[in-house]
Amino acid sequence: MKETTSRRGFLGRSLVIGGGLAAPAIFPGGFLGAQAPSEKILTGHIGLGGMGTGHLNFFRKYAGALCDVDTSHLNRAARIIGRYVPKYRDFRDLLDQKNLDGVLIATPDHWHGVMAVMACEAGKDVYVQKPSSSTIEEGRAMVNAAQRCGRVMQVGSQGRSTRAAYVSASYVRNGMIGRVREVDCWHYENPVGGGKPNGPAPSNLDWNMWLGPMRYMDYNVERVHFNFRWFLEFGGGQIRDRGAHVMSCALFIMNADGQMPSYVEATGKAPEHGIWDCPTKMEIKYVFKDPDWVMYWRQPGNGHPHAPGKVHGFGSKYIGDKGALVVGGGDGGTHAEKKALEYKIPAGGNFPYKSPGHEQDFINSVRSRKKPIMTIEAGHAVGTLCILGNISYRLGRGLNWDAKNERVIGDEEANRLIARPNRSPWRV
Repeated sequence: MKETTSRRGFLGRSLVIGGGLAAPAIFPGGFLGAQAPSEKILTGHIGLGGMGTGHLNFFRKYAGALCDVDTSHLNRAARIIGRYVPKYRDFRDLLDQKNLDGVLIATPDHWHGVMAVMACEAGKDVYVQKPSSSTIEEGRAMVNAAQRCGRVMQVGSQGRSTRAAYVSASYVRNGMIGRVREVDCWHYENPVGGGKPNGPAPSNLDWNMWLGPMRYMDYNVERVHFNFRWFLEFGGGQIRDRGAHVMSCALFIMNADGQMPSYVEATGKAPEHGIWDCPTKMEIKYVFKDPDWVMYWRQPGNGHPHAPGKVHGFGSKYIGDKGALVVGGGDGGTHAEKKALEYKIPAGGNFPYKSPGHEQDFINSVRSRKKPIMTIEAGHAVGTLCILGNISYRLGRGLNWDAKNERVIGDEEANRLIARPNRSPWRV
């Protein structure tokens, strides 16, 4: 990745201490010495809001640097770590820290592509929270960067690493419900809201850096942080938030990571007020060929009140010619039916990859250089499903998808939505 702005040397940059900027960094002796991944792994953490903080429950002992454009997030994370680690407001400073083996990216979606590509080019392995990217072009750049640079890239769709996903995949892949021709995914509606006026950004937030590659716009408290999800331009709504979890589990259970739909068609209802513009209701049909099956995204759909576990608001149902299986949830809280939990794979059967836990799977891959359960290739495929659904909704028509070339056949207006112009200097 080329940058159009000049870069200062790492030791000439400043660390964040408290709420302000300090003098150039001074590290304990040996702090910048490289360590082999097999000896001690150190991770840098970019984006320390909800999920970024949640990652620290597991990665606290590995954490070697923290970065966030909001100093309130940054300082909260430092308190969780409970020991000295460098703190930054510019992720490029973190990437220049030579002793980091990997980085975790839990920023809003519009930063994923740029940061992941730059992390690969800086020699870091990457754990990037779902959805993998906000555009199909960015997702492809992430795949290419990981392959070109020989980096591990795990996408944070934690549902694949749950016991529920493993037993459900075992049950379906071994033919217990016969040939599956339909997968029904459901989720509750997108929220409606966002009526507060624009105003000045708070002093703890670098608003321009929060926007990063996005076009400039004035600060609004109902746009920033968690609320970015409810804008098509930023987060894309439930389809790209929990939808990325549910569809990740669906492709894993169906053993269909290498398969993409040939046709996508979406309908939806736009919100009637507020600045959040994601459709409240939405239904998408994905048509797969060779083998033939159909996946639906229904929002809210009919739901499944008897889905396993306590989470009934979202999940997936697998409909075969010999029966059906319902999976509740799809993120870290995924639940399987009793019949799947009790199923034993016979000798010579299909044994899915069994993750030791999503975060541990990443650490194991950093050490072994083996592929994790949710590779960037798989994450890009799931992200593409979600993005194509939103493109079809926005245009009001179905899309014939050429998965090999990642183009919509005969629809240049749709193809213009596969990418997005980024503000300088942020390019993928």
